[in-house]
Amino acid sequence: MSKAIDPSVYRAILRVKSAYVFDGAALLMRFYTYMMNIGTITMLTLSGYSFLSAGLVSSLIALSTFLISPRISKLIDERGQHVIIPWAALVTVGGLTVMLLCVALRGPEWLLFVAAVPMGFAPNPQALPRARWTYLIRTGKLGDAAPDLRTMFSYEGVLDDAAFMFSPAISIALATTITPIAGLLAGGIGFLVGSVVMICARSTEPIPGWGSTTGEGLEGDEGETFLGEIADDGVSQNRSSNDAVATAQRQKSIFRTSTVVRILFVLTFLLGAFFGIFDTSTVALAEEIGDPTFASVVLMASSFASMIMGFIFGMLRLNAPQYKQLIAIAVMIGLMYGCMIFIETPEMLFIVSIVGALFYAPYLIVLNASCECAVPGKRLTEAITWMNAGGTCGLALGPTLGGFLIDLSGATFAFDLGGIIALAIPVVVLVFAKTLKRDIRNNHLA
Repeated sequence: MSKAIDPSVYRAILRVKSAYVFDGAALLMRFYTYMMNIGTITMLTLSGYSFLSAGLVSSLIALSTFLISPRISKLIDERGQHVIIPWAALVTVGGLTVMLLCVALRGPEWLLFVAAVPMGFAPNPQALPRARWTYLIRTGKLGDAAPDLRTMFSYEGVLDDAAFMFSPAISIALATTITPIAGLLAGGIGFLVGSVVMICARSTEPIPGWGSTTGEGLEGDEGETFLGEIADDGVSQNRSSNDAVATAQRQKSIFRTSTVVRILFVLTFLLGAFFGIFDTSTVALAEEIGDPTFASVVLMASSFASMIMGFIFGMLRLNAPQYKQLIAIAVMIGLMYGCMIFIETPEMLFIVSIVGALFYAPYLIVLNASCECAVPGKRLTEAITWMNAGGTCGLALGPTLGGFLIDLSGATFAFDLGGIIALAIPVVVLVFAKTLKRDIRNNHLA
């Protein structure tokens, strides 16, 4: 009888030395992307701009990321990481440089909005390492000692939380103690270094179209047909036919061809929307009580709780089908962060942020695992990016709504709206429960 909690599952992850390079590179890239939202708001408000203006600029960055980043990931899946990342990173850093110079030199406010657009070209640092891990595991390059995918998603979730925990706090600390642009400047340097290291790590890079040769299927009925043909050793001509279908499928966005990806997009959109309001309102409440550093304390404490919970979640041996795990975690995170409607004091903010954070990492882990269960490996970078783009799109809306409500009525009123949006998460997942049950391959992560 297997143990319910098995700490040894992470040993297989740590034995893969080649992963240290691309995970380290992705971690540096994550620092920039996680501080981009709150770092922009902090930088602009400390420089004398209103919360509404800061929220609009931050929202435009998020909107640009939502519109552009999935296209970047689609190109990465089709042409390779080392081909696409260099020019995408240069465009991103170029936009950031213009914004930092505009703030430092007190340039025209409209230039901030112009600079925000190219910042959306950033390659998705959450999808890049997950795609590499999936490629290494699914193609058998790691042999029998390969970690299972669920453990990998938990491990990557811990790295996400580590970056999420430290990067906003570092950004706020540098901006408040040195100069308003110091936080995003440090993040931009880390992003550039991480991009260079990721490009150089060619040995672990997924080969474009690798799923076609490793038994990964297509979406929906085409996936079942393809897998059935692999089982039939003697019908090689059908494989050629399905290769043609696969080529045609690659011309379409995974967002159009996968229902599950669209549902996950909505779930992360709601997550991003209430977190955009939550982060903006936390900064505002900290300034209202006269203690700007309180925001970084709350963010660090909640992210640390989430990171620990994500690490523990990866050790659990859950027998429930993948879609049931998704439904259960979605209901819990919605209810916990729905308690934002009760936030009126710093103490209540701290309690809600910690309790909600206990379900944040498991929620993202299950979302990523469900995404991997629903799409072919060769489309995983794009699929995960679309899922993350939902959160980015939510972040495009959240800070703007939050900034407007804060300027109008204060931080506590903005928290109320965030709580209502959080409660929409369990509603959506329950409405689409039958679809999730049908389209998520429950045994895929065994």
